[in-house]
Amino acid sequence: MSNLDNHKKNGSYDVAVIGAGSAGFSAAITAVEQGAQVALIGEGTIGGTCVNVGCVPSKTMIRAAETLHQAKAADRFHGIEANARLTDWSAVMDQKDALVLQLRQGKYIDLLPSYNGVTYIPGRARLDREGVLVDGQLIKVANIIIATGSMPYIPAIKGINSVPYLTSTSALELDHLPQSMTILGGGYIGCELAQVFSRMGSRVTIVFRSRLVPESEPEISAALEGYFTDEGIKVQRVDAYDRVEKTDDGIALHADIDGRSETISARQLVITAGRKPNTNGLGLEDFGVGTLGNGGIKVDDHMQSTRRSVYAAGDVTGRDQFVYMAAYGAKIAAKNAMNGNALAYDNSAMPAVVFTDPQIAGVGATEAEARHQGVDVKTSILTLDNVPRALAARDMRGLIKLVADSKSNKLIGAHILAPEGADSIQTAAIAIKQGLSVQELGDMIFPYLTTVEGLKLAAQTFDKDVSKLSCCAG
Repeated sequence: MSNLDNHKKNGSYDVAVIGAGSAGFSAAITAVEQGAQVALIGEGTIGGTCVNVGCVPSKTMIRAAETLHQAKAADRFHGIEANARLTDWSAVMDQKDALVLQLRQGKYIDLLPSYNGVTYIPGRARLDREGVLVDGQLIKVANIIIATGSMPYIPAIKGINSVPYLTSTSALELDHLPQSMTILGGGYIGCELAQVFSRMGSRVTIVFRSRLVPESEPEISAALEGYFTDEGIKVQRVDAYDRVEKTDDGIALHADIDGRSETISARQLVITAGRKPNTNGLGLEDFGVGTLGNGGIKVDDHMQSTRRSVYAAGDVTGRDQFVYMAAYGAKIAAKNAMNGNALAYDNSAMPAVVFTDPQIAGVGATEAEARHQGVDVKTSILTLDNVPRALAARDMRGLIKLVADSKSNKLIGAHILAPEGADSIQTAAIAIKQGLSVQELGDMIFPYLTTVEGLKLAAQTFDKDVSKLSCCAG
């Protein structure tokens, strides 16, 4: 057992939480607050994906790369020149690793002694009829919450297992900056990494089969592609992936592009084709826990699986793979496991952010999703050259798209592409949660020369030409 242990050997518990990441800790802390004795079972590095290999390291690297870009873009203001360059890759990585260690220690390891009802047990877990087996040792427990997260998904491309490809995890652990890089996958992970490595100095090609960030509005995908191209990132849509092979200079990806066979070569190949739930070895089938087509554990709105005593939360459920949704779902799972299924999971006003530059932020339905649901919708699109904040910053990259129900005029979706769009999306989330109409949103008082003021202007765009308004006259 580790030094973190407070394990009652062969004891029984009210709840066993499998997985010691964000969702696992949220479930364990919530259950203890409900009066439970909790066994928190963790395999591998404590803290899970977000703090160790996901959100924390990637976002600090994104910010580091932004400083290089902002220096290059300083001449958008007349009379100003600036220069910045990467001088020590190892120093950048060391600082990133120090932050990871700091947060892992402060937000996970050091928390455990504060909760006397939590016993941390390291090891591999498997479901058993009496509870959970941890490395073969039985832990008796009444209820189980599975929060084992996800791992990178590797597509079945011919030759993929014979080349030294990278994932989002290993790409952020490189001991040198690659001269060139092919990123396979145009989702949020691929886009964020493409911009980081390009701004740091790598020659980057990002390849995908549909469009960049396909979950976003098509207008946002198209605009982001243009901004990537302007920065020197090669954006390449392909019809199919043929094979990959190792070459003297790196790795070659052979793909079908517009009916032709093309080869894309680079020193490194990074696979960012999504993530899949971590369920291997849990014994779900033997225990009667159903799964979805994507491998995620099937849960209802109460976070309960097809087995009454088993709940699940976070990435392992195969949906809403955001750390804050993992923590939210885990709280619901823990309270329901202890008190009966009184609480329901609600993602109807879930904000989502992609930390590209400009940032992508969205909440509610896209236009296509709303139409698929049979809603008669109307939309407004406001480009940032209509937002005073963007004009003052001399950075007009981006747009705001709002989706409203044509009959009720209620806002049902908001989608932002802006340099600091992430900081504005919660306003739209509150508006959707409270059932505001676009007229009510447009009539609200917003501070001038802010990005969030763009939401007001986009709401007014449904009924008027905002370019005809004077400053603050809306």
